[in-house]
Amino acid sequence: MLDYQTRSFLERNLVAAMELADQSDILELKPFAGDPVRKYIARFHARGLVRDPVTGEIGEAPFCDVGIWFPDDYLQRCTPFEVLTWLCPPHAWHPQIRAPFICPGRLGEGTQLVDILYQCYDIWTYQKVNWGDALNHEAAAWGRRCLDRLPVDKRPLKRRRVAVNVRAAEAS
Repeated sequence: MLDYQTRSFLERNLVAAMELADQSDILELKPFAGDPVRKYIARFHARGLVRDPVTGEIGEAPFCDVGIWFPDDYLQRCTPFEVLTWLCPPHAWHPQIRAPFICPGRLGEGTQLVDILYQCYDIWTYQKVNWGDALNHEAAAWGRRCLDRLPVDKRPLKRRRVAVNVRAAEAS
């Protein structure tokens, strides 16, 4: 049984994350059944890098999936490798990804789901890279040599609002 604070946290996070997904052309968020929802799969329709396991060539992939799970005691402690699971593509090429692990950097107890989604997106697209603290040292070395290819996808996760002023044309 979850305490009131954890339940309230999870309920607020579901609403905020679904609002972000509604305002994004990139994020597809699938909450799993639960009361409250504690498990999600986030699909980012954005380009990231993969390494072909046979040829070793680095190429682009059009999307990635990340599993997110909030344990009962998430507001008291947070282990990133428990909360986040890299699902696909299996041969992602990023210093902070080594399937099934993804290391988002700053992820502490009570980190909001929206913040986690932004961190995962920024990692996949190479908008965020921690070159010194890598899970995949080969990818870190490659990335430092190939900075001209980065970031892979520059689009913002959330659509930008554009203010448009429309006035009726004067009759001539």
